[in-house]
Amino acid sequence: MHAALRKQASSGSLTDYARMPNIKVFSGSSHQDLTQKICDKLGIEPGKVVTKKFSNGECCVEIGESVRGEDVYIVQTGCSEINDMLMELLIMINACKIASACRVTAVIPCYPYARQDKKDKSRAPISAKLVANMLSVAGADHIITMDLHASQIQGFFDIPVDNLYAEPAVLKWIKENIPDWRNSCIVSPDAGGAKRVTSIADRLNVDFALIHKERKKANEVATMVLVGDVKDRVAILVDDMADTCGTVCHAAERLLEAGAQKVYAICTHGIFSGPAISRINNSMFEAVVVTNSIPQEERMKQATKIQCVDISMIMGEAIRRTHNGESVSYLFSHVPL
Repeated sequence: MHAALRKQASSGSLTDYARMPNIKVFSGSSHQDLTQKICDKLGIEPGKVVTKKFSNGECCVEIGESVRGEDVYIVQTGCSEINDMLMELLIMINACKIASACRVTAVIPCYPYARQDKKDKSRAPISAKLVANMLSVAGADHIITMDLHASQIQGFFDIPVDNLYAEPAVLKWIKENIPDWRNSCIVSPDAGGAKRVTSIADRLNVDFALIHKERKKANEVATMVLVGDVKDRVAILVDDMADTCGTVCHAAERLLEAGAQKVYAICTHGIFSGPAISRINNSMFEAVVVTNSIPQEERMKQATKIQCVDISMIMGEAIRRTHNGESVSYLFSHVPL
């Protein structure tokens, strides 16, 4: 059986259900569209699950099929009602675990509370570590996530964590959608994203720049200093998430002042909370590109500049490789077909 699976895997194509026994993929209520796309790639049907709320606001989960001895994957992302989504995920993990699932993997494209990953002031909580503890205690055996805000969050877990990258999909989008990408400059809107930006710039063989900012308080940007040359070039801002979009919109203005021809923004997680949509509509961006790690259909109707890159093939291939006991490191530098 394993020999057949490995032979199929070496061909690089996603298997169909007949060749993927003992696997179940369940969806939380946060992103059912992504789960459906992942299951389509795997050639299986999503598992039957009912998620609802009692009148007092408590989450209720009913797993509608047997998971005894199965390899279970639960897809839930951190968006909108983030606390409810996290609680629902924990309940689903626990429900599968006590129903004798062989292994439970939480597939969390956008990890909740990822920005609270250190004590940056007195008495500050490290909430990302708390979420890691909760997932482990609920019964998760493995975590699959994408573009963690800080990759050290993997160290908060005592279970395996696969932190996938949107970078291969981003490179593909740049080459296909920006005609003069060879005359571009990859820009990080803050010092923390320098490593991410230099990696993309090296892969494209173009220059990079950095914007240094000083915050007065959270979600408010004070001064911005551009380090690097963007004159007469296409500036591509790259970040891991776009929340209120204050930083990237200020950065776009600063880049245009410095002589950039056009400005694009590429962010893995498009959270778009508060005034983000109106800021994007009033901004100077050619396009704001995000992945569907968070549902984007409504946002794309409200802001025509928002474009979406599908990551379901990356998540689906990661699930297939994990289930078959193969390496997922191929996905760090390639987009699966």
